[in-house]
Amino acid sequence: MESSVAKLGAENAVVIFSKSRCCMCHTIKRLFIEQGVSPKVYEVDEQLHGKEMELALTKLGCTPSVPAVFVGGKLVGSTHNVLTLHLDGTLKKMLKDAGALWL
Repeated sequence: MESSVAKLGAENAVVIFSKSRCCMCHTIKRLFIEQGVSPKVYEVDEQLHGKEMELALTKLGCTPSVPAVFVGGKLVGSTHNVLTLHLDGTLKKMLKDAGALWL
């Protein structure tokens, strides 16, 4: 399942694995949307194999399992990692390099 999740994570410039009722997931999704990014979002609690997806995300190194963010096909991580990259300015460069931002 890890390879399937990684493959899904590489299908778009930005992919977010989320839960529909998770406040931190909502925050991370808003962060990307407010920057003009249109992420592909997989709500694992609405997926047929959602539990397996969560376990795979944990095995890939994302703790907690959601929100899990991929940029340019690479696992960035969860909330802490994403916010750290955002605050130090690295996230914007990653988004540009992945083709998710043009400006």
